[in-house]
Amino acid sequence: MMQEIDLFANQLLEEARRFFEKAAGTTDDSAKDANLHAALTLSFCALEAHVNAMGEEFAIASHLNLPVHGKGVLLEKDVKMEGGEFTLTPSLRMARLEDRVDFLHVSVAGKQMDRSATSWRGRLSSAVTLRNKLTHARQVPAISEADVQRAIEAIVGTLDALFRALYNRGLPSASRGMRSKLTF
Repeated sequence: MMQEIDLFANQLLEEARRFFEKAAGTTDDSAKDANLHAALTLSFCALEAHVNAMGEEFAIASHLNLPVHGKGVLLEKDVKMEGGEFTLTPSLRMARLEDRVDFLHVSVAGKQMDRSATSWRGRLSSAVTLRNKLTHARQVPAISEADVQRAIEAIVGTLDALFRALYNRGLPSASRGMRSKLTF
């Protein structure tokens, strides 16, 4: 099951890259916008799928001895007191994506966070802001090709940093940058 979700998360990232390529290759404004929106949305779907898979993997890793509240963050489950102990419940308790990424990086991998504006973390925050303008639109968002490229690069950078922190190897597709393997 874990391998399936990893393959799916990688596929979503490839699709995001391909939609970006399609946006960059057209002069039709409506096609460009649609492809940019698809690229941005799918890149975040890929990030969330990877983070969910990592969260599940490390929440059940017995060698980590994570506290129940930590497992709750990773699995997005509520925690309650029952019989004098904290336990996970089946109830959903969502956590901010950035908080889950930070938790994986700091509490699971034991790595210090680089809070400089040029770090992957700073670029991820900007990407989330852009995604939120599209996902939670209160007005028609102006989303440029450069904005989406920076967002996808931020997501690839975030995943690469997480892979390095958690698995001691980079994200396999990081070296391809914005280039997709897909040809549709």
